[in-house]
Amino acid sequence: MLTLRPSARARAGGFTLVELMVTITLLAILLGLAMPPMLGWVRDSKVRAVSETLQSGLREAQSEALRRSRQVVFSLTDDKPTATDTDVTAKEDGNHWAIHTLPSMTADENSAFVGSGVLTDVGAGVTITGPAALCFNSLGRVVANSTSTLTGVTGGATCAATDNAAYEIGIEGGLTLRVLVALGGQVRLCDPRKTLSNTHPDGCPSDGSTPPDEDEAPSTP
Repeated sequence: MLTLRPSARARAGGFTLVELMVTITLLAILLGLAMPPMLGWVRDSKVRAVSETLQSGLREAQSEALRRSRQVVFSLTDDKPTATDTDVTAKEDGNHWAIHTLPSMTADENSAFVGSGVLTDVGAGVTITGPAALCFNSLGRVVANSTSTLTGVTGGATCAATDNAAYEIGIEGGLTLRVLVALGGQVRLCDPRKTLSNTHPDGCPSDGSTPPDEDEAPSTP
């Protein structure tokens, strides 16, 4: 019968101090190697989350304009509008978005609050640059509105009918994405590091245009 010596039995009960230190050192090295890619992934995920939220808000604004057959304004703001406190101050780098209908020019109608959403709260450190306000008409197209103060939107905001209006969403040391809005109302999220092509369908057009998408483009008369 094999009998272990006392020293062998003691060793079988656990790790030595040297073995424990070597294990901790290896874990620290592995964590150090994994940390930069992990932080980069977290930063990029924040940018994508904010970009997709902004894109959804713009598409909702265009959809509401078509559904209600009236002009709506999409605005960025630092306010948190609600159904009972609807007025917002438009701001180019606002961390929320809001949608209001605009009174018809041919009827005695009031502006109405449609909805709002959170942007940078879902991605701390993410910056947004782009138009403070965009207007969509009853056909879902981007239109100009030179009213000094849009109903429901304060701060002297105006809507410019700029073809391929762009919102840049980025974070320091990380990814930058772009949301393009064409005059026809098409909304598209793209990566400016790539040029739109068959091999890079997620890239941005080299000329800044927004190609139409069959399931997004509104009908025109």
